Amino acid sequence: MAAFDYEHINLIPRLCIVASRSECDTTVQLGPHKFNLPVVPANMECVIDERIAENLATHGYFYILHRFLADDKVVAFCTRMKSQNLIVSISVGVNEPSCDLLRNLLSADIVPDFITIDIAHGHALKMREMIQFIRSLYANTNQPFIIAGNICTSEAVQDLETWGADATKVGIGGGSACSTFPNTGFGSRGIQASVIQACAQVAKKPIIADGGIKEPSQIAKSIVMGATMCMVGGMLSSLKDSPGNIVRDSEGRLYKEFWGSASEHQSGKKGRIEGFKRLNLMRDKTILEELTFLTECLQSSVSYGGGKQLSDLQNVKFRPMNIQNRHLSGCRF
Repeated sequence: MAAFDYEHINLIPRLCIVASRSECDTTVQLGPHKFNLPVVPANMECVIDERIAENLATHGYFYILHRFLADDKVVAFCTRMKSQNLIVSISVGVNEPSCDLLRNLLSADIVPDFITIDIAHGHALKMREMIQFIRSLYANTNQPFIIAGNICTSEAVQDLETWGADATKVGIGGGSACSTFPNTGFGSRGIQASVIQACAQVAKKPIIADGGIKEPSQIAKSIVMGATMCMVGGMLSSLKDSPGNIVRDSEGRLYKEFWGSASEHQSGKKGRIEGFKRLNLMRDKTILEELTFLTECLQSSVSYGGGKQLSDLQNVKFRPMNIQNRHLSGCRF
């Protein structure tokens, strides 16, 4: 089976039908809600916090709050968001403390709009149990939209959808602060684009492409491969308002700390480590400024693809770039 990544393919332009790229619509529907852009910041402590989440929701962008806050802070955050009629989108694990958090939210009369079940290997029996728990817990209320992951096989997509997930988060080990692939040999690193394509071919519900997005063009490529949205971490971790600590080197250059959710820095554990901390050169932009830039890039992509809507990218064909001894079966020439 052929495998390839975003940098291995070149999108093929089609007849442009708009007078200006600004006419192209980059909004995306996820569940009952529409968002300005098919990009969600990674639900990592160094990428998003309560302040950024509220800012994004206020301006029409999707967010997923990370799962490393104390329960009382999560309840307070959700209460504040509900009071402003903003969407509530949180992350949980598959352990009993996560169940307790959801019970506490329900006791406070809070039903999150989105719940992301966020574990390293999402194709697991514990994932099935957690989806069933959430469905049962909210049986007498509006059901949250459940995003489940991470996974990287067609079989996993089908199972999670059957278990009750409303969307799947696809990508294992592809993030720049993740060591799952070198540590275990498993994952979609280096072949993420083809994994998204394979998963999208069997998916009946939305896919969020997670990992390996290094350039704006790869957002468009993820949509061409069949993703509804993509999750971006490293690209957004180095902004001046991102939550990571600022580090100054001996020459006065400023960096932002970026760490994986399975790193020792995040977990405080010495064992079962599948991530690390790194420094990214800080950029003099805010997250809203960066998302505006990404919107403009994606509008251009839609125009090059001969469309007006984001969904028109699904009609774009692609071809392999100059890669020796690589055959991309399934390419749409």
